[in-house]
Amino acid sequence: MSASAGTGVFVLSLMSIPICCLFNSLVYKNSTEAVLSAGCTTVLILAISVRFMLKKKAPTDPLFYVYALYAFLSVVNLIIGLEQDNIIDGFVTFYLKEANQHINTAHGHMVSYWDGCVHYLMYLLMIAAITWGDSYRAIGLYWVGSFLMSAMVYILGNAVGKYGTHVGPLFLLHMMYVAVSVWACFRIFSQLSTQDTLLPNIREAQETKLLNRPGDLLFVIYLIPAFSFCVFRGLVSLDCSGKWCQEYTQQFEPYLKDPSAYPKVQMTVSMLYSGPYYVIALYGLLVPGCEWMPDLTLVHSGALAQAQFSHIGASLHTRTPFSYRVPADSQPVFLLVNVLYTLVPQVLCYRCCTRPAFFLRPQPKKKNE
Repeated sequence: MSASAGTGVFVLSLMSIPICCLFNSLVYKNSTEAVLSAGCTTVLILAISVRFMLKKKAPTDPLFYVYALYAFLSVVNLIIGLEQDNIIDGFVTFYLKEANQHINTAHGHMVSYWDGCVHYLMYLLMIAAITWGDSYRAIGLYWVGSFLMSAMVYILGNAVGKYGTHVGPLFLLHMMYVAVSVWACFRIFSQLSTQDTLLPNIREAQETKLLNRPGDLLFVIYLIPAFSFCVFRGLVSLDCSGKWCQEYTQQFEPYLKDPSAYPKVQMTVSMLYSGPYYVIALYGLLVPGCEWMPDLTLVHSGALAQAQFSHIGASLHTRTPFSYRVPADSQPVFLLVNVLYTLVPQVLCYRCCTRPAFFLRPQPKKKNE
């Protein structure tokens, strides 16, 4: 397949910059004709970009077109984040005034940056893989975890937080995005794994004791305090009245009490999602032949990376009220604990995906008839 399709998606995503600027400038003229003109111009630009993508051979994978649209929207989200922080101006000013209040919170800022940078990179990588006929299941599973975490916090946070009464038509539009993304998740899960490991390597890896696998031993030791920390923060977010919970909230993470409810939902979902994962991962590192381990670590790593990026950034962002930000004298400890809590699962994921022999089941040799 020609690389022109992938190049066309990249060009299409960059077209969001002039399109946002054009829409924003015309909307402020309060002219219906100007808005219609901007709409027609946008359709024309998109049509030209699609024509360029399909110049030689159209990709048969429907996710190609989904990710092409998502790449376009990711650049829009990056523009939103930059304009909210006053780094740029005049691109989405009208949208920021009319959008859901979620977008103007510190959590919304971090989600915009994550989608505009990390998701955008993943979309381009998956589009490139589709273009060249390669497998993108690993990247896709990482995106699945990231998307599911972001979507759950967004929906539940809007439902129980102080911005629940401000839900408008754009929320329904976001639900359409969620529905399409869930369908994309099932498409990715249905793809076959491409792990190829020789039978002798599998047997050798599975016969090695845990004490002779120092890396796995460190991961096992890590999973126990990680599980405790995950459950502890979940209890704090649920307004646990224990002395340790109250002191932790006041000294290290007052953001968990933010009235927007996004951090509270974030920690509750993480407790229900990451807590069981740590127990299952511990089992997978101790018992050989758990073929689901690489896929599980990919999904969890994506979810945890998105959650921790949003949480760390929002805890320190100026959009968060001062009383809910991390105290200055506690920031080194806060950053050290949360960065380690984020990075170690990424390393575990890398280990499971690059050296999966311990988790594979040896296939019996077929007898020659």
